Amino acid sequence: MSTGRAAALDVAIALGVAAALVITGLSQQRHDLLGLALLAAGGLALVVRRKAPIPVLAVTGACAVAYQAAGFDVPAVAFLFAVYAAVRAGHRLVTLAASLGMLAALPVAAMIAGLHDTGEAFAQARGALELAWLIAAAAAGEAIRQSERRADEAERTREETARRRADEERLRIARELHDSLTHQISIVKVQSEVAVHVARRRGEEVPEALLAIQAAGREATRELRATLQALRDDGTTPPRGLDDLPGLVASARAIGLDATLTIEGQRQDVPATVGRTVYRIVQESLNNVARHAGTGAATVRVDCRPDALAVRVDDDGRATRRSVPRGGTTPGVGLLGMRERVTALGGSLLAEPRSEGGFTVLAELPVDRSA
Repeated sequence: MSTGRAAALDVAIALGVAAALVITGLSQQRHDLLGLALLAAGGLALVVRRKAPIPVLAVTGACAVAYQAAGFDVPAVAFLFAVYAAVRAGHRLVTLAASLGMLAALPVAAMIAGLHDTGEAFAQARGALELAWLIAAAAAGEAIRQSERRADEAERTREETARRRADEERLRIARELHDSLTHQISIVKVQSEVAVHVARRRGEEVPEALLAIQAAGREATRELRATLQALRDDGTTPPRGLDDLPGLVASARAIGLDATLTIEGQRQDVPATVGRTVYRIVQESLNNVARHAGTGAATVRVDCRPDALAVRVDDDGRATRRSVPRGGTTPGVGLLGMRERVTALGGSLLAEPRSEGGFTVLAELPVDRSA
């Protein structure tokens, strides 16, 4: 049950019990304003029975004894609701002590007011009835408490099972990546480095494409190692973020891409998830420029605003609006990955050719700096 519905239910119960107690008191043709106020107060106290079960138990019990002593022979209905709430909250010993006190105090209050003088037999029957109602209220509270506890344990078990399965899946993916990619990337990296070394040893000019393959092999090795570590990690290793962008752009320049980076605004309080997403967007965009744009220039701009973070990557490559088929571009895996990351954070992504030529990737991500 939602908090709002629970509060509304508590108010309805409190008003209903208070009204029932006052009407019962008026039916006895008594006009003691203090006694009627005590009847109403005992019922209205139930409004906060979930938040403060022990104080409500004390208030309803005191009101019941007081209006009995004032001459109102009205059952302690509000106290029964308070017993139920206190036991449901787990305060069994306190509730037992309060109930025993009530069972002893109510007959005394009734005798003080002169309500009952029919003898010991009637007093015993009345005490047994009150005891039965108290036991029923306490049993109902304990039953609900046990049911809620079992539900919480079941939910906790489901969460632990899901978390364990996620951990097992991450480890399985890490093993698959290690077995399938590590060896192949290592071969590319080693072969390119050997080729560069042999060419330089012979005094030959090393082709730019070969240097790019060498740099890409090194970067792929680092990325794969970082990915495997993240998959095997427990979340304690700091993820890549805004502080890693200069190194990423420097790596792009090392393979011949004329890339520039501009970061504006306050970036100290950017959440790690947002920073990691920005890093991946810039990384994928620069890779696309190097592979597909047919240009050697790209600009990266990050704007850290008070409530959002915007990242834009532009190039001046071959793409134009006229070169795009009707219906837009067909997104590749990289673009789909970017869009999924941005959407998961509640942001927006624009990736399309520019009117003046080239391609632009613009992502805006909401930032909760208080998180």
